[in-house]
Order: sequence, then C-alpha cells, then structure tokens
Amino acid sequence: MTDLLWPGDQHAARHFSDSAVLDAMIRVEAAWSAAMTKAGIAPAAAAVTADGLRGLLSADDPEAIAAAAESGGNPVIPLVKTLRSGLGDPSAASWLHRGLTSQDVVDTALILCAVDAFAAVRADLEAQISTLARLADDHRATMMAARTLTQYAVPTTFGLKAAQWLRGVLDAHEQLTALTFPVQIGGAAGTLAAVVELGADLPDPRGAASEAAAVAAHELGLSPAPPWHSVRTAITRCGDAAVGCTDAWGHLANDVLTLSRPEIGEVAEGAGGGSSTMPHKANPVLSVQIRRAAVAAPALGATLHLAAADALEERSSGAWHAEWDALRTLVRRSVVAGRQTTTLVEGLRVHTDRMLANLDAAGDAMTSEQRSMAAVAGHEPAERYLGLADEFIAAQLDRAARFDRATAVPTTPGDER
Repeated sequence: MTDLLWPGDQHAARHFSDSAVLDAMIRVEAAWSAAMTKAGIAPAAAAVTADGLRGLLSADDPEAIAAAAESGGNPVIPLVKTLRSGLGDPSAASWLHRGLTSQDVVDTALILCAVDAFAAVRADLEAQISTLARLADDHRATMMAARTLTQYAVPTTFGLKAAQWLRGVLDAHEQLTALTFPVQIGGAAGTLAAVVELGADLPDPRGAASEAAAVAAHELGLSPAPPWHSVRTAITRCGDAAVGCTDAWGHLANDVLTLSRPEIGEVAEGAGGGSSTMPHKANPVLSVQIRRAAVAAPALGATLHLAAADALEERSSGAWHAEWDALRTLVRRSVVAGRQTTTLVEGLRVHTDRMLANLDAAGDAMTSEQRSMAAVAGHEPAERYLGLADEFIAAQLDRAARFDRATAVPTTPGDER
C-alpha cells in the first residue's frame, strides 16, 4: 500500500492496508470457530483455521469483496458469503460466523490492526527516548538563547530543549502503553443471545457462551471484555494515543524547523531534501513531513470522538462506519511520522558554535530579566542565569533511566519531579 500524496507512506507497510484488514477479519472468524468448538457449542467438524480460510480466497476476491461491501454497508457480509461457498464441509460452512455479527468482526479486526501498528510506533518511541536522553545529557552545558513568541527571552541550554522533547515522547509512550485492546464479541445487539440459543442443549448454555467469548479473546491475544458496540472508548483511546504521539513529534519538528533556518542555523537535519528548481536548497523535509502529520492528526481524532458521541442504540448508523477509515488513516500516518522522527533525531546535527554566537549577538536582551530581578533583590547579577535547568534535565533523564530499567514499563503517573 502506497500513497503518492503522503510521502513516506511506505514506512507504514501493510499496517491497516486492505489486505491486513481482510486478514484480520479472517483471523477473527477462525478464532471464533475455535472458540465455539472448544466451548462445546459447535461440533468439532465445524472447526476451521485461519490458514484454511485464507486458502479459500483467490487473487480477485479482495477487490470483489470491497465492491460487494456496498450492498450491505460493510465487508464482512460478502467475506462470509465467499468463505462459506468455498468450504467443502457443509457443517463448517453452516457454523462459520454463527453467533457473531458484522460489527464483532469489523471492530475486532480494527483492534488487531491497531495492535500491530502500535507495536511499530512503540518501537520508534523507545528508540527516540534513547537518542533524546543522550542528547539531553551530552548538552547539559551547551548554552543557547531561549525564545518566546519568536523573540529572545533568557539563556537556556540545548540539553534542556532536548529534555523537553524527551518529556513529550515519554508522555506519549506512557499513553500508548496504557492502552488495552479488547475483543468485541456481542452478537446482533450485544447480548450473545444467539450463542446461548445455539448451546441450549448444553448443561450451562450461558456459561458456554461466556467461555466462547473468552476463548476467542485468548486465541487473538486480545483482552476479554463485555460487548462495546455503542461505547466507543476502545477506538477513541487508540485515536488519542496516536494524536498524543504526533503532538510530541510535532513540537520537536517545529523546533527543528525554526532552529535550522539559515539565519539561526543552530541545528540541521542529517540529510536535507532538495528542491526541483533551487540547487542550493537543503530543505528540512523530515521535519516538514512530521509537522504535516501533527497538523492533520487532531481532526482525524476528532472524527473518532464525534462518532463516539453520535453513537445510538445498539449499532450506530453512519457514525460507526465513519470510524473505520479515520482510524486507519490516523494510525498509518502515526507509524510514518514515528519512523521519520526516529530518523530525524538520530541524524540531528547540533551546531553549538552557532548557539553561542546567537546568544552573544542577543546582548542585553539575554540579561534584562536577570538584571531587573537582581535589582529588586538588591545585589549584583549572578554569573549564571539558568535557574533549575540542570535539575529539570535530570528529572527527564531519571524518567528515561527508570523506563530502561523497567524494560519499557511506564512510570507511575505523578512520579516525576
């Protein structure tokens, strides 16, 4: 899957591609088949495997399923029809998908795709934490001018700036790590009534239905959960985690864009991009593309929240459908931006000489606040005006160190200094 109008999309690879979503739906059907037989509701002969179901699809089927999805409003209906027609065993064909509804399959497939995609995002966040911690530590004493509202403010250090980037990335990682990925097994209206009915001849049909849902979750590596057909927290939390990542990366990219301007020149990307007409250009294209993702992400996240707020009855008409592509696009773009941010920070060039030259050129602008504070206190300005900058750097480095020691387990909220 590629996107000509979203350069770098190849970094998202198969994540949330049509083929990945289709395969996830097949995994759901196979896991449910295994669950139904293990719970004793369906006969053993009805069991199917994911590999067996994959083998029933021809190269032309995905496109045909996508086209046929319009008639029923979702791709599960034509998928199940195609799979049933391909199964040679009448019992397996009859039992396939029994007790599920289309929403169970779509929602669980989206969650499975999110699990895979966020694993890639998490790996990039962890690489960024390592690199940014090193930058913050190496540049504790690298003086530079702080700027507020685009103007000179007071002295700071590049180590503190890198520590602030690190803080954002650590916060994003904590938000992502806190995600849970629940299975969706509810049947037509979230009651599992069909499954209880299918197991009516068993000693405990309600217990069997509950067992089947739990087994399906285990088969898929997801968290068991009551049905959440019209309570869309599982989806909005995924969206919020993705937007949290792009927020952190956007801040970092914006700083690089500003500081890499020729008239500032304090940092530079490792390999700037070219121009179609100006040979001298070395554009900060990674930062531009990361910022692009950060600008676009909140609207996609808002779509997920709007869909959640517009939920009604036991399955939303339209709002549910709006989630699918919004989540796919948001998460894919987050995977891309994560990879680009890792490349950016690992190749970032820090020009300490320009930082010092700009600080010196600022002259009195860098000392005006200090002089006014010293006058109020009735003493001469101190030699150093960095306040607790080093302690603030140390706080984020300590978070990063605890992160490493805990093998990427986030710190307790409120535990930072």
